[in-house]
Amino acid sequence: MLENALKNKQDHFDYKEMTSQLRQTLSGLQLQLRDKKLPVIVIFEGWSAAGKGSLIGDMIKYLDPRFFKVHSTLAAAEHEKRYPLLKRFWEDIPEYGKMSIMDRSWYRELAIARMEEDISGAEYSRRINSVNCFERQLTDDGYLIIKLFLHISKDEQKRRFNKLRDDDETKWRVTELDKKRHKHYDEYYESFDDMLVKTNSPHAPWHIIEAADKAFTRYQMFSIIVDRITAALSGERKGFPVTEDFPLLPMPELADISLEGKAIPGDEYIVQLKKCQKELSVLHSRLYQAKIPLIIAFEGWDAAGKGGAIKRIASALDPRGYEAVPIAAPDKTELNHHYLWRFWNRLPKTGHIAIFDRTWYGRVMVEKLEGFTSPERCEQAYAEINEFEKELTDSGAIVVKFWLQIDKDEQLRRFTERQNTPEKQWKITDEDWRNREKWDSYEKAVNEMLRRTSTVYAPWNVIEANDKPFARIKTMQIIINAVKERLKEEKKK
Repeated sequence: MLENALKNKQDHFDYKEMTSQLRQTLSGLQLQLRDKKLPVIVIFEGWSAAGKGSLIGDMIKYLDPRFFKVHSTLAAAEHEKRYPLLKRFWEDIPEYGKMSIMDRSWYRELAIARMEEDISGAEYSRRINSVNCFERQLTDDGYLIIKLFLHISKDEQKRRFNKLRDDDETKWRVTELDKKRHKHYDEYYESFDDMLVKTNSPHAPWHIIEAADKAFTRYQMFSIIVDRITAALSGERKGFPVTEDFPLLPMPELADISLEGKAIPGDEYIVQLKKCQKELSVLHSRLYQAKIPLIIAFEGWDAAGKGGAIKRIASALDPRGYEAVPIAAPDKTELNHHYLWRFWNRLPKTGHIAIFDRTWYGRVMVEKLEGFTSPERCEQAYAEINEFEKELTDSGAIVVKFWLQIDKDEQLRRFTERQNTPEKQWKITDEDWRNREKWDSYEKAVNEMLRRTSTVYAPWNVIEANDKPFARIKTMQIIINAVKERLKEEKKK
């Protein structure tokens, strides 16, 4: 792609005047972005000394600073390395109607990492796929991603480095790493070009800017940004199809799961509970030492016993190493982001545990059935969720998912008990009763969810939960087995 960098400069054009007009146009477009709640991400990548900093300064000069933020992406800090690769970038995506302007981005984890961090070819390919999925998920949600790569020749880069070094005020800007990269310009060129080709997608294409002439470079930048924003504001948001080739496991229909005989006597429950909690406590320590994060996701019918199961699991863990995450309806800030944003922000770091009381699956259940989200976005969510969980497991996490299954009679008994017991009345709401009236619709949605998102890397575990003690022991045993299996795999490495 770099060979095809824009070279259509025409000397008779007054690029300064044209750029000034485009700058004013961009200022007006920012107001329209706010009104239409169109979020924009502008990415500046390219060679050292290509002029990224000065271009960003030119771009934001007349923009309202309340509605954009500039992010300078450095190498990941040690604490950031304890999370999945993309977590820190998910944190920086803008709210609807605002802009994020990125001085380098997630792309430093690709070509630069390939050249300087000695990542394997397989890891490089995985990261390419992760970035492509990330950008498609954002654009499917309405985000506009504008990717600019500033291209200069080796000779031009050398000239700019010399100019910087000749001035005492700027010589610090040319680092030893810059010198090393310049020395190996041709190898970096090949790596950049490969990255650009493999991440040049219909939903987030690259724009290669020939950056030797500064006036022409500014004109190209403003022209591309104005054109892309104008088109996005005037056109319909397009979704891009995803081939669902995720490795799925067969799942039974909820109606076919027998709840009969799935109970445990009180005395045996106490013995099993102590045994499981003791084992979980030991395994938590081993997870911490092995730096393996564990994500436990609970879904199920209202009053199915999620809270009680979470409480028994949590009481076995070191409180410094886990977080129980209750998921309610999204607040105003969360509603102004991609729906996965709030879950990326709650992921555990290496060696820690996150227990989710309800999860990202609300998108394909309550949001779908109650009409809170468009049918198109709900349909896209199945693939997005599978991609999300694949990213977690590829990053080293164990993901254990539970659906707590009870029948309608047992739910009614528990609802009635809560309503008639003063200290439990806070647990029952009018919404619970409304949801119960839609049992059949919810059951259909859950069956589809289980069928389309029970992958080999993050399978669903349906727990027979009419008997709470039985459900608690079974969930703990499944967690114990999953952790043991993973630790065994780590030992073989």
